[in-house]
Amino acid sequence: MFRHRRHSEVPSLNTSSTADISFMLLIFFLVTSSMDAGKGLKRQLPPPPQDQEQVADIRQEDIMTVRLDADGQLTIDGNAVTLGQLQQEVRQFAAVNPHHRVVAVKTDPKARYEAYFQLQNALVAAYRPLKCPPRVSDVVEEEGGRP
Repeated sequence: MFRHRRHSEVPSLNTSSTADISFMLLIFFLVTSSMDAGKGLKRQLPPPPQDQEQVADIRQEDIMTVRLDADGQLTIDGNAVTLGQLQQEVRQFAAVNPHHRVVAVKTDPKARYEAYFQLQNALVAAYRPLKCPPRVSDVVEEEGGRP
């Protein structure tokens, strides 16, 4: 009555398309995922000087000198200021004629990057209401004091 079946091998699973499916899933996740790129600093550097370029005459009254020393202390024309005061002073200085006023930034080589970037951000914030880019002259001072 009962028949004994032969023990046969278990049929194997066809895995020939597994690599294709894995590849398609990999492509799908690469295409649909978003990768945030670093934004960096938004600063536009001046173009390199040309040989025939004429240097514009700038009056001494149109130059504001901002110094950043190694301790992170800010001075405007020799007077110590904070970042908030710097922003107000630059805004008042540039409001008269923003296209012809120059802010000269002199930085000690031992100054921290954080302090320098805070200075740059304060200058950009001061010029923002004026709707024109700041004219900044960057100079890194030599060890002896003056560049």
